[in-house]
Amino acid sequence: MNEPSSRSEESRYDLGLLFTDGLPDLDDAAGYRGAIAARAAGISYRQLDYWARTELVEPTVRGAAGSGSQRLYGFRDILVLKLVKRLLDTGISLQQIRTAVNQLREAGVNDLAQTTLMSDGASVYLCTSNDEVIDLVSRGQGVFGIAVGKVLREVETSLVELDAERPDVMDELAERRATRAS
Repeated sequence: MNEPSSRSEESRYDLGLLFTDGLPDLDDAAGYRGAIAARAAGISYRQLDYWARTELVEPTVRGAAGSGSQRLYGFRDILVLKLVKRLLDTGISLQQIRTAVNQLREAGVNDLAQTTLMSDGASVYLCTSNDEVIDLVSRGQGVFGIAVGKVLREVETSLVELDAERPDVMDELAERRATRAS
């Protein structure tokens, strides 16, 4: 992973809340670069950039701070990117997706593995229990659902596979700095 080695393996996947009001101070080296975040979410870099500029999904580790700076995305950010992609793939409008992402932020979902995003093709509903899913389907409103826990595991697997494909980012940065210094 591109997580700093000072963070424990256990805290690396601490997914208590999808969104938090105040993120802890994170080392600038923490997080995933845009290209990795885009690949793990299954979107293009252009989509990633557009969604960040329009504030649909902004990087929580480090935002862009001018020309040449690099956004860094956390695991939760990548999860949201993948959920947005899934919703787009099913034909939900970007406006409705924006509303759903805002609802997720406001709800402060505690247990992602037990959350399902349901849609009737026009609106997106956040269901945090099986009873809510059944209620929505029984009223004839639910057309499809996205189990967030399954998407969470897919993102985790993608990041592990991408991490195995590339050299250690810290070594790469150290080499660049040494080259510049000489």
